[in-house]
Amino acid sequence: MNSEALRIAIVVGRFNEEISIRLLDGARSRLEDLGVAATGIDVYWVPGAFEIPFACQEVIEKTGVDAVITLGAVVQGGTPHFDYVAGECIRGVQEVSLSTGTPISLGVLTTDTYEQALERSDSNYVDHDGSTGDKGSSAAEAAVTMVQLVRSLGSKH
Repeated sequence: MNSEALRIAIVVGRFNEEISIRLLDGARSRLEDLGVAATGIDVYWVPGAFEIPFACQEVIEKTGVDAVITLGAVVQGGTPHFDYVAGECIRGVQEVSLSTGTPISLGVLTTDTYEQALERSDSNYVDHDGSTGDKGSSAAEAAVTMVQLVRSLGSKH
């Protein structure tokens, strides 16, 4: 598959912006490594993780992208707010992906501490399973892989 011709949207939550920028840098870098042209990548900023699913739906419906990468960070605090925001973001992303038939990769971090989020957005990050690269990079690779899978399956008709 010619990755250069892909159209990829990246929806980024601005809350915890330092983390989001690092994730975005990792995603863009990985997309470039995979051969996606810079002109095929559009970035859309939203206030936070809760707004990501709606933005994904709008972007898919109005731009016809091949896939969406979601990026952001929800850090555990002293209230149940974390559980609601993280859970609804993830549920909403899945719902939009399934209802539109468009791959959406999840690069929204859900961590106990801000330090964990910094670690997982670091380009030198090594995961517990030995995989390397920040979670923005991983989300970019997942998006391209899913587009390749969908295209390899072809049409039912």
